[in-house]
Amino acid sequence: MGNLQVALLTIFMFFLLVSLHEWGHYYFARRAGILVREFAIGFGPKLFSVKKGETRYTLRLLPIGGFVRMAGEDPEIVEVQPGQTVALRVKDDQVTRIYLDRLDERSDVMRGEVKSLDLEKGLFVTLDIDGDIERYSVHPQAQIIAKGRETQIAPIDRQFGHKTVGQRALSIFAGPVMNFVLAFVLFALYLVMQGVPLENSSKVFISRVVEDAPAEQSGIEKGDWVKSINGEPIGGDLNAMVEKISASAGKPLQIVVDRDGVELPIKVTPDSETGKIGIYPIGEMRAPGALETIRFSGETMVEMTKRIFEGFQKLIRDFNLDDVGGPVKTTQVTVEIAQQGVAQLTLWAGILSLYLGIFNLLPIPALDGSRLLFLGLEAVRGKPVDPNRESMVHLVGFAMLMLLMIVVTYNDIVGLVRN
Repeated sequence: MGNLQVALLTIFMFFLLVSLHEWGHYYFARRAGILVREFAIGFGPKLFSVKKGETRYTLRLLPIGGFVRMAGEDPEIVEVQPGQTVALRVKDDQVTRIYLDRLDERSDVMRGEVKSLDLEKGLFVTLDIDGDIERYSVHPQAQIIAKGRETQIAPIDRQFGHKTVGQRALSIFAGPVMNFVLAFVLFALYLVMQGVPLENSSKVFISRVVEDAPAEQSGIEKGDWVKSINGEPIGGDLNAMVEKISASAGKPLQIVVDRDGVELPIKVTPDSETGKIGIYPIGEMRAPGALETIRFSGETMVEMTKRIFEGFQKLIRDFNLDDVGGPVKTTQVTVEIAQQGVAQLTLWAGILSLYLGIFNLLPIPALDGSRLLFLGLEAVRGKPVDPNRESMVHLVGFAMLMLLMIVVTYNDIVGLVRN
């Protein structure tokens, strides 16, 4: 697989994992009637931005995740205050635009001093226009324009915090759920692409050749059918083939392979220490059935979940910074796996998707699990936790996660340089 193809597949995998997670938040927030202000892939400065409907879709510089910004989750930057001079654009007896600057350049507007307003419940604004007090109804989707930026108002019934606990919990939980669904689908696709070993196989094939290993250097290729070793037929006995190779550590072997119907004699010498030539042999494969595929996906989900939690336990018990992989290390591993083929990359993407779903449900501040924990407390107490305190917890948690990410990324880069 070429470098360009590997790079494109790696980028696509990242977008798939992050986008589907954020789409889960986005979809169920919209279903609940919450105003979604931004759907972002990445963090940091914007690289690309387009607005469609009520939502702005952005691509940001740092490819370390994404977010869906819902109305009411964070303080609004643009506010209109009594005593402020503004310009209003009115259509069908409702305010559709509220301009806060460059008022002299606005045409077809009503200019005046704000006496009172309510952009959440009453949806009105009262202006003093040259001594005359005028009250205007405000459209639920009215825009506030300041410094060239448009911000849609968020009536109380469109804000995250004023939805039911169930609606908010579903909007948060849907992100990790999408990762679980994606993992299940990817594990199924892997099995379909890879196939299932055929019982009583009569042939042994090469499924993968390790780079720079003796097999590659001698000319053995992926897909070769191994017919004999030192004149002895192999048939479908994979174990016998491995034993013959291991028994000839440091000694030349004569392997005959069938490649596209042509028999090719190849001389290869197994490594003198390991007794290996750097191949992954497999028997004949068959296409899996539907139930077989579903069972495989489910079993793989369970097995990988166990391994992920075992990894968490080991990390807590014997913490070592070198065991923590950041974006750089993850990308490096992904590139190495992508070079093995689309099937292996699909399996790896499934594992990463499952990991992201589980990790996001951990009760760590700023993650989905922490937000669900606060919603659980609200359900038990019958009233929400102080929003300012909750916001502070998430802010501190996010800052700590970013700091850890910086440290881990630095460690990854140092490791790459050393290697």
